[in-house]
Formats: sequence, structure tokens, C-alpha cells
Amino acid sequence: MISNIVLWIAVVIMAVVIFALTRQIGVLFERVAPAGALAVNQNLKVGQVAPELSLQTMDNQLLNVGGASEDGRSQLLFWVSPECPVCKTLLPALKSAAKAESDWLKLVLASDGMELDHQAYVKQYDLQGHPYIVSELLGKTYGVAKLPYAVVIDEQGKIASMGIINSREHLESLFEAKERKVASIQDYLSNRVGH
Repeated sequence: MISNIVLWIAVVIMAVVIFALTRQIGVLFERVAPAGALAVNQNLKVGQVAPELSLQTMDNQLLNVGGASEDGRSQLLFWVSPECPVCKTLLPALKSAAKAESDWLKLVLASDGMELDHQAYVKQYDLQGHPYIVSELLGKTYGVAKLPYAVVIDEQGKIASMGIINSREHLESLFEAKERKVASIQDYLSNRVGH
């Protein structure tokens, strides 16, 4: 009889503790907002017209970067490098996101350096299905200083979002920022908290 009473007391105490912990986790989720891609760019600002360039891809196609879209889709410019370990880990998520969002988004891979290094990189990571531009001019024009870096250009040719991408969440934050028409998720959250 005494053991049953002790067990019931323990169950009630555990239920109270679990309830308190669940509540505390909810409070922590509200305090710790998701971190979006960090936009560090002195050349460009979200909302301005993206620089227009006509560049040759590695498969000798001429590709227009920036400008109003002919097919009604946005462009995702994603800078990678064969020497970048973070880029390599992000490639599966990037390809998956590009496939899932293909109805409104076209992925364009970009880099600079020796084209021969990039040819092996494209084969190794099965990137043939996406335009790949090797151009120092593109990186300089778009103010890319660190990799991996991405810029979303909307269908009207304006910069919708941009930033350093270190995770799938950062990549998705660019899409979310475009959809919400804000410069970044951090801006959205600070405006929401401010109101």
C-alpha cells in the first residue's frame, strides 16, 4: 500500500516537472529565433535592380544573369568552389531545393578560377543539370567575398535576398525572405518583435 502511494506521488511530481520543462522549451523557442543567411555585401542591397550580365556557361551556352525573367522564374545564383568543404556538404541540399522549387526558381552555379578544376567538380557532384558559370567578373559585380554565397534575383530582375549559406536553413531563409518581401529573416523578426 505504501509503495503504491509513493509511486503515485512520484508520477504526479514527474508530470509537473515534464509540464514545466515543456513550457520552458516553448519559451526558449520564442527567444531563440531561427538564424537566416547573413547578408554581408557592400556592392548590392536587397530591392535594387540586379546587375545584368551575359556570360558563357561551362557547356558553352550564353546565359543572362539579372534582368527580367523570360520564363517567369527567379534566379538563384549560388557561388561554390572545389576547395570549399562547406560547399561540398551543401550540394545535396542545394540540388534538392532547386528540384523542389523548380516551378518558380532556376539554379545557376557560379565560381572563378581554372575551368578545368570545375569540370571535374561538376562531374564528381553530378551538377550537369544546372548552368555553371566560371567568371571572376560575376563574383566581383555581385560583391561575393566569402563562400558559399547566394543571391536570389526575382522575376522582375531585382535582388530579393542574399547571404552567406552555411546550412540548408540558411538557404531556405533566402526563399522565405523573398516570399515575405523582406531583406532577411532577421529583418522580418526584428520588425515583428518591434510591433
